[in-house]
Amino acid sequence: MALTKKIAIPLIILTAAAFAGGGWYAWQHRGHDHGAGGETAQAKVQYTCSMHPFIIKDRPGTCPICGMELIKKVDGAAGGEMTAEQKQQTEMLGHVSLSPTQRVMANVATVEAKRASLSKEINAVGIVQFDQSRQAKVTAWIAGRLDKLHVTKVGDIVSKERPVAEVYSPDLVASQQEYLLAVKSRDQLKSSSIPSIAGSGEGLVASARQRLMLFGVKESQIADLERAGKPNIRLPIYTPLSGVVIEKMMQQGQYVNTGDVLFNIADLSRVWVEVEVYENEFPNIHIGQEVEIRSQSFPGRPFTGRIAYIYPFLDPKTRTVKARVEMANPGMKLKPDMFVNAVIKVPLGTAIVVPVTAVIDTGKRKVVWVESDPGMFEPRDVQTGQQTDDMVQILSGLKVGDKVAVSGGYLIDSESQLKGGAGQDHSQHTGAKPEGKGQPSPAGHEGHGATPQPVKPAPAKKSLNMDDMKM
Repeated sequence: MALTKKIAIPLIILTAAAFAGGGWYAWQHRGHDHGAGGETAQAKVQYTCSMHPFIIKDRPGTCPICGMELIKKVDGAAGGEMTAEQKQQTEMLGHVSLSPTQRVMANVATVEAKRASLSKEINAVGIVQFDQSRQAKVTAWIAGRLDKLHVTKVGDIVSKERPVAEVYSPDLVASQQEYLLAVKSRDQLKSSSIPSIAGSGEGLVASARQRLMLFGVKESQIADLERAGKPNIRLPIYTPLSGVVIEKMMQQGQYVNTGDVLFNIADLSRVWVEVEVYENEFPNIHIGQEVEIRSQSFPGRPFTGRIAYIYPFLDPKTRTVKARVEMANPGMKLKPDMFVNAVIKVPLGTAIVVPVTAVIDTGKRKVVWVESDPGMFEPRDVQTGQQTDDMVQILSGLKVGDKVAVSGGYLIDSESQLKGGAGQDHSQHTGAKPEGKGQPSPAGHEGHGATPQPVKPAPAKKSLNMDDMKM
């Protein structure tokens, strides 16, 4: 009997210990598996705010800060590739929602992108120049003495129908006498019965006439000489065109040689304006384009001309290309060497346009904030074209009717940057990493029937308090 008791008692103790150990082991594994399943379930049913990513709830609802609808939180480490719905939810994290109060405080205004005819104005500076095709020099065709000058000063208006000077030349007097003798001989030999003699008279007259014309004598002057029958002592000198004397080189009584310049004449009824266009705007100008010329001397009275020539070289100092504008100069109001402003209007055709203030240039890309839903703004990358004073051409990224933020865009972008930083920190601390072994998760406790505790914002996110934000 005593031996039986000694054997039975240890057996009972060993059996109880085995049952206790097995129960403890089963309980531990059952808890861990349930916790893992809870984590998976938690990753699928957690909800967050697209504007305040640190707000996490286990059921749908509204954000306690901004009041917008919560969206499903996507756990990138929970498993594999994201579905289309998960990708859409991830993209929503880049959107920014503004309450009516925030919108008023941030002065956010929107306009619709529209299709309109766009024209660009190129502003350039120019200098008035003489029309080189309307300039001439009055020269001495024969050596002699200037007996009389009809032009006494620079600025005198001259006409090609009136002489500007009279010159005395012994060679010219001799040439006139030769012509008169040739005419008299022609009249005497004309009655000869020998044809060769009768024709020689005409040859002498033609040779003497050609000599006078080489001295600058006109046909009308030769006719007057033939009628008068005596040489003219002083030969009148005419200008080749009518205009203004811009330079006077000779004085009355001065001796001149053949080819000496007496005056410089310019016709100022038409002028050139050489405008300088920067090389980035050079492709927009072409010959025949209309140009508006404005002068400070005549405010409110623009002049109009057209581009007649574009110079084929670039000024390396100013990085500009010169374009010649030919235009009328009524009343000679535009003076040579006068500075003027030129406005070249370039039609760009019909395109989608938005205000310039709607486009945010980051240096690497250009972004426009589009209001997809009331109070909800999403970033949109755009490609821009030509730009006017207040409008910019959109080549891609927008369609007609899209509402874009034209003011407050930089504040929306700053809010998006703050939100993006918060979302990154949150994913590092809560979403992207699974919880360590031995640390029971909140879902695991909820699985055991514990009362779920609301998730509070992390202390590190106090900087996102709306009271601390400066508008």
